[in-house]
Amino acid sequence: MNNPNHIAIIMDGNGRWGLKNFNNRLTGHEHGVKNIKKIIKFFLVNKIRNLTLYAFSKDNLLKRKKKEIDNIFYLLEKYLTDNNAYFKSNKINLNFIGEKNGLPIKVKKIINHSNKNLTFLKKKLTLNIAFNYSSKIEIINSFKKTKSENKKINIKNISRNLYTYLSKDPEILIRTGGHKRMSDFLLWQSSYSEIFFVKTLWPDFKVSYLKKIIRNFKQVKRNYGA
Repeated sequence: MNNPNHIAIIMDGNGRWGLKNFNNRLTGHEHGVKNIKKIIKFFLVNKIRNLTLYAFSKDNLLKRKKKEIDNIFYLLEKYLTDNNAYFKSNKINLNFIGEKNGLPIKVKKIINHSNKNLTFLKKKLTLNIAFNYSSKIEIINSFKKTKSENKKINIKNISRNLYTYLSKDPEILIRTGGHKRMSDFLLWQSSYSEIFFVKTLWPDFKVSYLKKIIRNFKQVKRNYGA
């Protein structure tokens, strides 16, 4: 079996890692962001064309403390600024998926700028970043858009109007951090994904773990249905 086309990752455990190692949740988020680059490099080397990262959920915006949320916004801005040249040189398409409602104006501008300016026809990787994201809202929006286009409400048309349509559905979905739940992430798209729950907290998740998951995936006989 060839390498998968699309892998999605719920990057869970940053705050717990920060508390465990530095008694500070914010430090955990900083180390979690640093861990993304080596995963991207692995995708580029192995020509895996699509990666979706669950960075910040709609629930996070409603339930996390303001100081932690503001730190996440700052890390997003810094990450995009620091890696802009890297994305361009490696022809990485950035595609932010999620709701802009409730986000600060500055964050909205950063997201809009990245979606507009980091788009390449001959892309090497599409990086979907789920930020202020809810899969339930995504599905509702897809229904609304399909209806507004006067198209039939069916699987094909609903799928076409989802945020990750161009990446196709992920063959593999990974959740780090030990919890075994989907947390409102790609609920439609992951209906036939092979799901791997990993106890390791995200800042400690290594490329070697990803390689092992892909090896295990290649040994799975994928039956669509029961």
